[in-house]
Amino acid sequence: MRKIFKSPVLQFFTAVTLAGAATSSSATDAVNDRDQQQQTSENTMQQHPYAGMWMTDDGRIRHELLPNGRYDEARGNRESAYRGRYEVTGRHIEYWDDTGFTADGDFVDGNTLHHGGMVLRRK
Repeated sequence: MRKIFKSPVLQFFTAVTLAGAATSSSATDAVNDRDQQQQTSENTMQQHPYAGMWMTDDGRIRHELLPNGRYDEARGNRESAYRGRYEVTGRHIEYWDDTGFTADGDFVDGNTLHHGGMVLRRK
C-alpha cells in the first residue's frame, strides 16, 4: 500500500481530489448562504404590509404588489400592461419595469399610495 502513495502521480491526484472536495464544499456553502438570504428576503416581502392590490378611485390603474417583490400593473382593459420588480424602503417604493422604465412613489398611510401624479388606494 505504501508504494502506491509514493508514486508522484498518485500523490498529485490525491492532492487535487482533496483540494477539489474542499473547494466544492466552500462553493456549496456559498450557494446555501445565498439561497438562505434570498429565502429570508422573500419571507420579508411576503410579510410586507404594502403587498396586495392598489388602484385609482376610477379603477383604471391597478398595481398588484406581489409578495415576491414583483408587480403587475393593469391599465384600463389592458391587463399586465407593465410588469417588473419593486422595492419598499420605509414608505418609499421604487419600481423597475422589465422594459427598463423606472418609477417611484410614496405610501402616505397604510391605504394610500402616491405614484406618478396618481393616488392609488388599497383594495
